[in-house]
Amino acid sequence: MTDARDRILDAAEELFAAKGFDATPTSRIAARAEVPKGLVHYYFARKVDLLSALVERLPAERVDRAAVVVAGDVEQSLCRLVAALDDLLDSSAVLSHLLWREADTHPAVRDALHERFDRIVGEIRGVLLDAGATGEVDSAALLLASAVSYRHSVDRHAPQRVDMATELRFLARALTRSAESRPAPA
Repeated sequence: MTDARDRILDAAEELFAAKGFDATPTSRIAARAEVPKGLVHYYFARKVDLLSALVERLPAERVDRAAVVVAGDVEQSLCRLVAALDDLLDSSAVLSHLLWREADTHPAVRDALHERFDRIVGEIRGVLLDAGATGEVDSAALLLASAVSYRHSVDRHAPQRVDMATELRFLARALTRSAESRPAPA
């Protein structure tokens, strides 16, 4: 059986996602968690502390590079990477959604989501380098992280996930052209 603190966080996540942070009283969280209201305040002095604890529940944005990287094959590495990131981001879809919504009014949540994005950029960059990508790896990592994050943020509204195979192929080609074939910077 989950302990009371976890039940409180589960209830807060569910209710914040359904009703929003401001529209969810701690009494409703306590009722959903089947704990006395005082126990909510014992673990979380302020209601906003519940949001901070939920941010900490986001999964680590780490991918198993050994399972993702195909040395010398940037396109295949990107396809595997996006599949791994999709799985990772799907594991926290409801939590991510409610945190994105609350980021506008809660700077700590916004900062945590920015840090999460930066970690995803770092993971993509590492995979690209390990796969043998050349060229504008940093720009490509930022671009792909933005595309994956955006796609994940709107997936809940789409009947099916948009396939990115064409875009990944384009990106892989851009990152594997030899340095000699590139024009010198002006």
